Amino acid sequence: MRLMVSGGGTGGHIYPALALIKALKKRDPNAEVLYVGSERGLESSIVPAKGIAFKATRIQGFKRSLSLENFKTVYLFLKSVHSAKKMIREFKPDVVVGTGGYVSGAVVFAASRLHVPTMIHEQNSVVGITNKFLSRYVNKIAYVFDAAVDQLPANKMVKTGNPRAQEAAEVVSHFSWSEYGLQDDVPTLLIFGGSQGALKINAATVAALPQFNQRQYQVVFVTGQKRYDGVMDQLKGVTVAPNVVVKPYIPNMPEVLPKVAAIVGRAGATSLAEITADGIPSILIPSPYVTADHQTKNAQSLASVGAAEIIKEADLTGNTLVAKADQLMNDGHLRHDMAVASKHLGVPDAADRVLDVVMSLKRK
Repeated sequence: MRLMVSGGGTGGHIYPALALIKALKKRDPNAEVLYVGSERGLESSIVPAKGIAFKATRIQGFKRSLSLENFKTVYLFLKSVHSAKKMIREFKPDVVVGTGGYVSGAVVFAASRLHVPTMIHEQNSVVGITNKFLSRYVNKIAYVFDAAVDQLPANKMVKTGNPRAQEAAEVVSHFSWSEYGLQDDVPTLLIFGGSQGALKINAATVAALPQFNQRQYQVVFVTGQKRYDGVMDQLKGVTVAPNVVVKPYIPNMPEVLPKVAAIVGRAGATSLAEITADGIPSILIPSPYVTADHQTKNAQSLASVGAAEIIKEADLTGNTLVAKADQLMNDGHLRHDMAVASKHLGVPDAADRVLDVVMSLKRK
């Protein structure tokens, strides 16, 4: 099997691609993979570090307002399509897969023009502009949330889940909260606004800390590395009780998640894939700063079946955070029911499902 993968710009596009590649290598150790990304995207450092062959092309997104930059964008897109065609002719992939981001638009479109079988993966409830464009040209569309179905050609759609979920589901955790000075037999709430942190979540948690200090449950507050010093400045003179731990980041998050009783965080596609794979009850605070408010739609998919509670960022305060946390952490039966609902949404074999679609496209 020769697979070309393209996706970039954010971890939400990159990590599902890496999970798919991992599943392919497990099934076919002799498979050849080439990852095509953008020069300036996160993928340019993340992918080569995984030992995966990587080539870059220069591309940028459209401005939403009238701008001369959009002429440059069209030029770069056409140039990227040309360079992608050259890469495709050289690599000779059996299938080309796009996981999102502007770079995947050029690569997958180029493959379709060369009559190479193609597939895209849509991680969100609201379909991005690149995948809407590509949906007319690809052979298959893998998706996660049912809300995406009406936005794309129904005859091409295959529900697979997010490949990242399989990585989470396969983790065997030996983690102990004792590493953080906490107890394993006390329910633990993880508050995590993403790898970079989230200002509003951090501010609400800082305001809530005096109340969390008095709770019977444990709280692990992950600020994000770039925000840690600022949070610690705000906490000067504030008591942090033994049941509360403040960390800049957690390097072994996949091992920690199975030990979490509930989680507070954003509603990005990758996060929700991991949360549901592990069956974790959640309090979701969708980012209002993403395209088409897609995180709210993602969160609603969990909340509608009782797997999550939602707090709008505009309503987020220390008091609203504590109220939701208390409701969940002080009711074991509620957490159990939400965990069951969350687990039901999870797709623990999602990477294999996506790979099955990819393999079905390979010409005999």
